[in-house]
Amino acid sequence: MNHPCHKEQIPSIKRIEGQVRGVRRMIESEKYCIDILNQIKALKNAISTVEGKILKNHLQACVKDALNDEKNFDDKVEELMKTLKR
Repeated sequence: MNHPCHKEQIPSIKRIEGQVRGVRRMIESEKYCIDILNQIKALKNAISTVEGKILKNHLQACVKDALNDEKNFDDKVEELMKTLKR
């Protein structure tokens, strides 16, 4: 099976890394709790966006390929369910 490329997510991941460093600096500087929480919420949203894009690619590529093989498809569904339950 050929796995989809997710390199287009790298700029978003780099922004997320910067946001994490920013939150650390806010905590170290003892910034206001609500300001820190707002930045954490923005981080969570950014991560969810990347997660959604990777999930979409997975469904369009990996799961779609597995439709040709019932056993492989069942395995993909189970794999996806375990991942989403985490």
